[in-house]
Amino acid sequence: MITSGQMRAARALLQIDQRQLAELSGLSLPTIQRMEASEGVIRGNIDSLEKLVRALKAAGIELIGEGAASQSGGRGVRLSGAGER
Repeated sequence: MITSGQMRAARALLQIDQRQLAELSGLSLPTIQRMEASEGVIRGNIDSLEKLVRALKAAGIELIGEGAASQSGGRGVRLSGAGER
């Protein structure tokens, strides 16, 4: 699973825009925009979600689920949920 917040954060870490993410993942720009505009966990075509996650992973992004530990030990950012928004 990937949330829209994780998707935006991943793009920020990679310093790419939505168009570049669309190219990396083989998805259309409107699909990327729709995914990012959703709230919470992104829902959609399984094939599209898999393409997105594969592209992010290939670019060096590790998606960390809630309560899960990072396996690679690299630097990262995690939203704790305890802060103000």
